Amino acid sequence: MLPVRAAVLYTALLFGANPAAADIAAADALRDGDMKKLNFSEAQPLPAIGLVGMDDAPRSLEEFRGKWVLVNFWATWCPPCRKEMPSLGALQTEFGGATFEVVTVATGRNAVPAIDKFFAEAGVTHLTALRDPKAELAREMGVAGLPVTVVLNPEGAEVGRLIGDADWHSAEARAVLTALMQ
Repeated sequence: MLPVRAAVLYTALLFGANPAAADIAAADALRDGDMKKLNFSEAQPLPAIGLVGMDDAPRSLEEFRGKWVLVNFWATWCPPCRKEMPSLGALQTEFGGATFEVVTVATGRNAVPAIDKFFAEAGVTHLTALRDPKAELAREMGVAGLPVTVVLNPEGAEVGRLIGDADWHSAEARAVLTALMQ
């Protein structure tokens, strides 16, 4: 099946298809393992709902425009979130920088000390931690359960979504993300 998808991608590029769409097509062709749960879609603008930082200062996903962003909605009480958080940290260590960022959004009532404890227990010290205390952004984006991870393109629009936990540092996840960012 992979050679057929690659041929379709090549043909689309040959006839002037949108390169951003080609990136998604290439990434879609590589979905395997946990990444089979990742669904791509037409770019959807994000709702203009603010978040807060760990210090209660206003924050926004707009801060990350210009980068590919993996936004992980999670909560301190969520066992699958605990399972996947170390892989998100490892992904940020490997891919994070000028063109990619992993951003975590603690959704609902998650006290700052509980978030700090969660990250310490998960061994994660370098992920951007934002909060959505009233779950306003999560609700507007249709996040019904946790965890949910959303892929944002550099223009800040949602292009992919994975419901449930995943190993974000697996070879499959890294291949899909690398294809997207080409």
